[in-house]
Amino acid sequence: MAIVFYSAIFALFAALSHKFLTGDGDFTLMLKGKVKRESFEDKVVWITGASRGIGEVLARQLATLGAKIIISARNEAELERVKKQISALGKHGPEGVEILPLDLSSGEDAIRDAVEKAVSFFGGSGVDYMIHNAAFERPKSTALDVPEASLKATLDVNVMGPISLTRLLLPHMLTKGRGHFVVMSSAAGKAPAPGQAVYSASKFALNGYFHSLRSEFYQKGIMVTVVCPGPIETSNAPDTSTSGKRAVKEKRVSSERCAELTLVAASHGLKEAWISYQPVLAVMYLVQYMPSVGFWLMDKIGAKRVEAAAQKGNTYSMNLLFGRKKE
Repeated sequence: MAIVFYSAIFALFAALSHKFLTGDGDFTLMLKGKVKRESFEDKVVWITGASRGIGEVLARQLATLGAKIIISARNEAELERVKKQISALGKHGPEGVEILPLDLSSGEDAIRDAVEKAVSFFGGSGVDYMIHNAAFERPKSTALDVPEASLKATLDVNVMGPISLTRLLLPHMLTKGRGHFVVMSSAAGKAPAPGQAVYSASKFALNGYFHSLRSEFYQKGIMVTVVCPGPIETSNAPDTSTSGKRAVKEKRVSSERCAELTLVAASHGLKEAWISYQPVLAVMYLVQYMPSVGFWLMDKIGAKRVEAAAQKGNTYSMNLLFGRKKE
């Protein structure tokens, strides 16, 4: 009997270990399975940063789920392209997609106008899901090398913009008695990100604001899902090549998979979800549950990570921990 018990425990441990080493999301997210279509069908979903990358893929997947979609970004021509692409995918056709150009750094008056237009679309049915996806990210460098203009641009787009939009949209959701904010944060909002200090600060700020907001308004029907992706393969992902040849391959989750897991998390009402391969997931778990160890690890690799970024190398490699720094 004891042998059977210990064999079962070992088998469970082996299965969990395999899932941890090969999975592309945290344990809770992986257990949820597929997207719940009924969560999005006929709902109005507003996506910022929808002209490319994860935002564009989210719009495409939501169209196939039967959602009505509002797409925003600064580039109106690209939004027209995305609308044309996704209109044929959804049950609502072109009438199910609205374009709303928006620059999140343009100030509160412009954002207020955008909110009023958004809630008036689709017969004034309001917005059910607000996906905060737009973000500003500059190439990796030390904290001292970030110019004032980049600092301001990052905080305006990544922090002030989403907060202002939320403050102006939230009263409309409260009137309806429901609403769901899906926040595309980052692994850099959960753990130190050497070479991305300002970007990391902006994502930590988002996490704190939206988790607090949910606690304040959860009993009034407001939900928040904070999504923390690690390295994602997008059209604007950093190149890790030298002399025109791809010298190092960073293992990245595809945009399609990231979007799918984001919708899984939102449709199941998860409050936070992590999306990444190893070793980033392991670092997030360490910082979350064993912070002293996690911070020690990041201190050990921090300078080498900035150096790897400058050389267009793999900034997520385990060699940063075990390899020797070049003199």
